[in-house]
Order: sequence, then structure tokens, then C-alpha cells
Amino acid sequence: MVERHVVGPLSDLPPGSRRIVNIGRRSIGVFNIDGTFYGLSNICPHAGGPLCLGDVTGTTEAKARHYDVDWIRDGEIIRCPWHAWEVDIRTGRTLAGPELTVKTFKVVVEHGQILVEA
Repeated sequence: MVERHVVGPLSDLPPGSRRIVNIGRRSIGVFNIDGTFYGLSNICPHAGGPLCLGDVTGTTEAKARHYDVDWIRDGEIIRCPWHAWEVDIRTGRTLAGPELTVKTFKVVVEHGQILVEA
């Protein structure tokens, strides 16, 4: 059975922000990316670090010339504070190895409240 838990009022989580909530034994990061909400487990798959305490950032992508890169996906990547593993906030996939994932949680907005399903 999926239960919904209140994260807080919509006004408390503007675009570009996050909040970490504890639901039972779970720690979940809730992120607002351009008005869409995402939930991620606060455990890095690499070494168990507090993933959602890391920097929200972008990442680099190689250009056609191997010595040149572009900065992409600004505000969509969380970087673990322990070893800098990068995770796509939208999908939970790690950038180093997309087969490694972080559990994601559905986040909804109802009556001006942000709710996470866990």
C-alpha cells in the first residue's frame, strides 16, 4: 500500500530547491526542477553516502573534439558529497553507470501541499 506524506506547502519549495524528509526509516530528497517535483532516496549507491545533501549541479559532455566539453543539464544532477558520484534527479540513474540506480519516489501536489508517495 502506497501512503502519501506531506513534505510541506508548495510555496516552501520554489524551483531549484530541495527538502529532505524522513518517513519512517527512509530519508527522501524532494527536488523542484523547473516546477516539476522528484523524489530520490538519500542513499548513494556507491558507498551509502547522504546523496541528497550534495550539490545540485549539471555535468559535462564531450564534444566532437575529444579535448572540448559542454556544460549540460544544469540543475538536474545531484553530486554525492562523499565521492562526487553524479545521479540524474529525474530518473535516479547514475551517470557513471546507468545500470546503477537510486530509488525514486512519486511526488504530487494537491491543494497547495507537496506530497511524496512512499
